[in-house]
Amino acid sequence: MFIQLRTIVVETGHAEQVAERFGSTGAIDEMPGLIDRTVMVSRKNKESEEVIAMIRWESEEAWKNWEKSPAHIAGHREKRNDAPPSYILSTTVKMYDVKKVIAGSAAGV
Repeated sequence: MFIQLRTIVVETGHAEQVAERFGSTGAIDEMPGLIDRTVMVSRKNKESEEVIAMIRWESEEAWKNWEKSPAHIAGHREKRNDAPPSYILSTTVKMYDVKKVIAGSAAGV
């Protein structure tokens, strides 16, 4: 399994619109090898909010296929000249190879 974590820090009050954007259905949902997408919001900081989009793939190869897919490239091409919204303070992306998954007793319920 391969996981991409995208963390977006935004000004307070903007997390929901970012979460909505990353949580809406799109071409990615039809990609072979996609396991699921999870969007999370943290509001622990009074000055900012954090949105994390976790995308789980069956393999790094499946993720690479998405990255070079016409749908993904077209989406970025459309926004190439757009400035990021002013309420976005920072964005980071991290990739992880999953070595082991341990399910709890509530898994599958």
